Amino acid sequence: MRISFTFPKAAAMRRAVLLVVLFLFSLVVTPVRAESFDGSELRVSGGVFRDEHGREVVLRGFNVSGTAKLAENRGLPFVNTADARRSAQAMKQLTGANAVRFLLTWAWIEPQRGQIDHTYLNGVTEQLRAFTDLGIRVYLDFHQDLYSRHLFNKDSWYTGDGAPAWAASGYPKESCGICVHWGQNMKNNNAVTAATYDFWHNRNGVQDSFVNAAGEALKHVKEALPANEFKLVVGVDPLNEPYAGKYDTGQTSQQWERDLLMPFYQRFRAEMDEAGWTTKPAFVEPLVFWNQNVDFFAEPGGLTLVPALGERFVFNAHFYDGKAQSGVLMPGKAADGQYTQAFGTIRDRAKALGTTAIVSEFGHPVSGFTSDKTPSVLKAIYQGLDSTAPGARWWSAPRGTVISGSQWHWDTNYGRHRELMNDNPGKVKTDGDAMNDEHFSAVKLDANGNAVLNVDRAIVDRVYPQAVAGTTLAFTYEDRAYQTWQQIPLTNVRNLVGSAPFALLVWDSNGGSAPTELHLPEALRSPLVISSVPSSVNGDKLLLQGGQGRQFALVTAPSGGNVAAAEAEIRQWYVSW
Repeated sequence: MRISFTFPKAAAMRRAVLLVVLFLFSLVVTPVRAESFDGSELRVSGGVFRDEHGREVVLRGFNVSGTAKLAENRGLPFVNTADARRSAQAMKQLTGANAVRFLLTWAWIEPQRGQIDHTYLNGVTEQLRAFTDLGIRVYLDFHQDLYSRHLFNKDSWYTGDGAPAWAASGYPKESCGICVHWGQNMKNNNAVTAATYDFWHNRNGVQDSFVNAAGEALKHVKEALPANEFKLVVGVDPLNEPYAGKYDTGQTSQQWERDLLMPFYQRFRAEMDEAGWTTKPAFVEPLVFWNQNVDFFAEPGGLTLVPALGERFVFNAHFYDGKAQSGVLMPGKAADGQYTQAFGTIRDRAKALGTTAIVSEFGHPVSGFTSDKTPSVLKAIYQGLDSTAPGARWWSAPRGTVISGSQWHWDTNYGRHRELMNDNPGKVKTDGDAMNDEHFSAVKLDANGNAVLNVDRAIVDRVYPQAVAGTTLAFTYEDRAYQTWQQIPLTNVRNLVGSAPFALLVWDSNGGSAPTELHLPEALRSPLVISSVPSSVNGDKLLLQGGQGRQFALVTAPSGGNVAAAEAEIRQWYVSW
């Protein structure tokens, strides 16, 4: 038998070989895109959030509340899905947010007892997807303030949100008396205190109904979201700002947390598991006044009598400077390190409870008689989230985890509302947040319908470590938006940075393939980077790739300073502590 072989022509052979070589070469030299590592599910591990690539993740963004606390749009944060998409895009563009706390409300989930409104939940899911579609992570918040709007009469000075009308009937006439802030209703309004007390004691099965309704809502959201988007849902806050209403005889606030609040959280945790949220943590809040800095409001708390929560829970704190908001108890502006101790306490409580921390609400009014303090208060809060040390001492004591947080709040319809307060057509609220005369939204629409910020962009569009391939050892960002609190002791670094904003990250790298990612604000999109590992810029992200062991990266604006001398100083400094 004769066997013959047919060879291709030489040119065709060369082309085939060339294509194979180019293909193999592309596998080697094509840079890793940051997006290929985004979108993985987060877990709590070792006291931080970690993604599927082992990176430590920091969540930063805003509360998506808008009209969620109002009846104007039937408890949804936005007018419609298109409004939600415009808002999400504006948030990402103007602030670089990578996560939001998304509000939903029992009153709209279960308007009639035992009847779940799936049309409302469809609206929740559609508006939530406006954020997940952009890669922004979400954690849900079952929100309430003063138990329910249905406790308040149509002429009241205040209103609430939360429980449906059927769960808020039969209570005494509401009255806060002479109250200068709506929050005083929690302690002074007999209708609010009685209804809240009954919720914690499950009178007439009201807590049972809430937990069941929440479970139905969680099932709906999970089933309605594609699997890749459900991965971007981080977890759920069972109930906003819990408070006892009234204590039982001889009961302390800390005992109330242990004996009534924590059993509720355990029930809710079980309901999450039943709804298919087993891998998602519950973002549990302590007693609302546990870290209040106004003495006559403060009460001991922080889940101090509760056993370790573990990694299926997150310690979820709020922080507002009540003294600064009063305009009387703190006459001046916030200063360098003013909130270091308060945020240190949050870190300590999370660590003691065996989990990580998040500050799911913080902020200061953007309008009104104390709004002159807003730049300093926000700067000091972000400083507390970023580090355990004030700027004046950071270089000598830089250690500390970075805390996740969600600023209150993001409402593109700020100042454009039309809310019938307590369903009273004679009290149409259009100003500010349209809720208890508050003014907190960081954003609004201008006359042309474009989203613009109510605060200095330099304060809210910040460098922050979105994902760290390993463990953060120290981080700081000097935004230069309000004074300069960072005092750089290294001469060449100080000369290099000058008056520009700058950030410095030190981390223990795991040497993995997923990069460390820092968000770059508008002012630093073409940065000068001095780093112990290779760096590149991808849009609003700085990517730091490779290396193992302790690494550093300084990010600032390009300058005429001596880069080599500055790098030598940092290399000597960052291995010395």
